[in-house]
Order: sequence, then structure tokens, then C-alpha cells
Amino acid sequence: MSLKLLSVFGLGMIGLWEGVPAGFALRLTPLLIGLLSALGSICATLLVTLLGDRVRARLHARLLRSRDDGAGGQRPERLIDRVWRRYGIVGLGLLGPGITGAPLGMVLGLFLRAPVGRLLPWTLAGILLWALVLTTL
Repeated sequence: MSLKLLSVFGLGMIGLWEGVPAGFALRLTPLLIGLLSALGSICATLLVTLLGDRVRARLHARLLRSRDDGAGGQRPERLIDRVWRRYGIVGLGLLGPGITGAPLGMVLGLFLRAPVGRLLPWTLAGILLWALVLTTL
């Protein structure tokens, strides 16, 4: 039984879309599935938050290397920039856990220089919301 619980928790760290179906495949109760998947996702998100500055610096350096196209012209607007301007921290926090997974959503927020103190509560709320929705479905 403990292997089943650890599996759902671990898959929840990757994303709710992985943890919730695995819990049902392992024949756990819906309450346990939602709780373990959400806790796994919360732990992974907190880990990303603690490592935030290092993660942001690495991603920024990697992105700058990949953008060096030598054209010297204006770059077209990226989709993530448009979404960020339209929905902001609240949108990223609530939608990120269901669309990209909470840890990746947090990394995106850190990369976009969102204040952690504002992004983290919305992300945690998004995790709980998506865990409830996915477990119910």
C-alpha cells in the first residue's frame, strides 16, 4: 500500500495529470488520490520556489544563447508574453497547475520575474482547484 501512496505522491510532483489517473489505476480512494497528488505538486512547487534564483539565472542564460540569431531586428512577440500581459500572476497561478504543471508554471513565473510572494499563493490555490477538478472528473 505504501508503494501505491508514494507512486501517486511522486507522480503528483511531476503533475496532477499524472498523479490523479495513476491513483485511480492503483484503485485508491478519490479523497486519497486528490490529497496525495496535490501534496506532491505542492512539494515540487515549493522546491522550485526555494531554488528559484538559480533556476531563473540558468534559464535566462540558456534563452539568451538560443536567441542569438544575429539579425539585429525586432523579435516577434511571444505567446507567453501576450498571455502574461493579459492574465498576469493570478492567471498563471490558477491555470499553470492544470496546463503546464505547477512546478513548470512556477518556473515560468520566476522567469517572467513575478514576485514569489504573490505567485506562490495563487499557484497553491490552482493546485488545489485542479486536484479537485481532475479527481472529480
